[in-house]
Amino acid sequence: MLVALTAHQRSTPLDSLERLSVIGDDVGTRLTQAHDAIQGAVVLATCNRFEAYFDLRDDDDFPSTIPAMDAAMEEIAKLSDLPYRDVRETVDFAHGNKVAHHLFSVASGLDSVAVGEDEIAGQVRRALEGARRNGQTTAPLEHLFQRATETSRAVKNSTRIGESGRSLVRLALELASSRIADWSAARVLLVGTGRYAAASLAALRDKGAVDVRVHSRSGRSRFAQREHLVAVDADAYGAEAAAADVIITCTTTTDSYALTAADHAARRAGAAGTQLIIDLGLPRNVDPALRDVADIELLDLETIRVHAPIDEFATLGEAREIVAGAAARHAAARRVHEVSPSVVAMRGYITGILDDEIDRAHRRGDSPEVEAALRHFSGVLLHRLIAQGHTLASSGAGSTWADAVRSVFPMPAEREPAERRPDTRSPGEAAGRP
Repeated sequence: MLVALTAHQRSTPLDSLERLSVIGDDVGTRLTQAHDAIQGAVVLATCNRFEAYFDLRDDDDFPSTIPAMDAAMEEIAKLSDLPYRDVRETVDFAHGNKVAHHLFSVASGLDSVAVGEDEIAGQVRRALEGARRNGQTTAPLEHLFQRATETSRAVKNSTRIGESGRSLVRLALELASSRIADWSAARVLLVGTGRYAAASLAALRDKGAVDVRVHSRSGRSRFAQREHLVAVDADAYGAEAAAADVIITCTTTTDSYALTAADHAARRAGAAGTQLIIDLGLPRNVDPALRDVADIELLDLETIRVHAPIDEFATLGEAREIVAGAAARHAAARRVHEVSPSVVAMRGYITGILDDEIDRAHRRGDSPEVEAALRHFSGVLLHRLIAQGHTLASSGAGSTWADAVRSVFPMPAEREPAERRPDTRSPGEAAGRP
């Protein structure tokens, strides 16, 4: 059974999301080991959400998902240093086909602050790749995340929802444009050199920014060289930050703030004009106390999500129809997959009988046409029975069909070998005469 625990920007305080965002790269392993019912886990952690997708055993030994999910939440609480009660009251639960519908919406950008954002599809794909590397996936989780990626592409190709290259970065710059009269004249400092830095630079250049400098807190220089930017080293960073018109922080180095209120205010003393700081980090890259410093405006994720615009309802409706259809097809495919053991059992039983009859025909000296007829008949019979099973499974009646198969067709292991069964042939057949 698939179950998801989700904490996102609409229902979770930013402080809690910050804690969840830094619980470590081994969180998937820890969650998989949290309870014996958990067979696999994929964790999706972004700047606006923390989500864990689980594949749970669903059998007589584990009749309820509650103990496993309680254990998972206890592990999340320990890793994030949050009270268990806070985690329990913050996360949303989804199970069954609601899991697919939710993930497909997330992957398509319909559940983001910037609806239709570019980055989320790649983050969903990388979440699966990371879990796969660590041996934490299962076939149901693989299928779920692969279908999510396909749905994301379908939404992007069939609607106008992503045609503007939307992203959290671009939304932030749209909000900032009311403060920046001329981006081409603005002095911009970019703090960070990861994936968000590349997206930030692309959005800045689209706005017309030309004076962009970059500082890597970890000392990397490849990004600056590749993008032909002025690299700001650690010694010059404080002065450069004080002189910038706009600072955008998107660094994954989170052991300390990239900007502290007291130090930055001291360096900015006497500076003319208002400085805009855009903090795209989670956890926060800059000290929230900078809000109280004169002539500084701070846009962080909390501010951005409050001011996120409402998109065109028609476009959103079209995208949601695609997601709903994909989720319904995934549910039907899952139901068909669930009757596979019965299909295998039935196929084995009929194939075993076929082999016995062909062997008997060979001993009688029957013509090759007899074997061909037997194979054709068994193939048609299997096809029709399996097709009926798949049809019933798709409509939710697969368990009834599977019960009937188990009653009529014993498992292959239950069939008595041909040489041990009573010989029901006629005396002539037994003597090898036609």
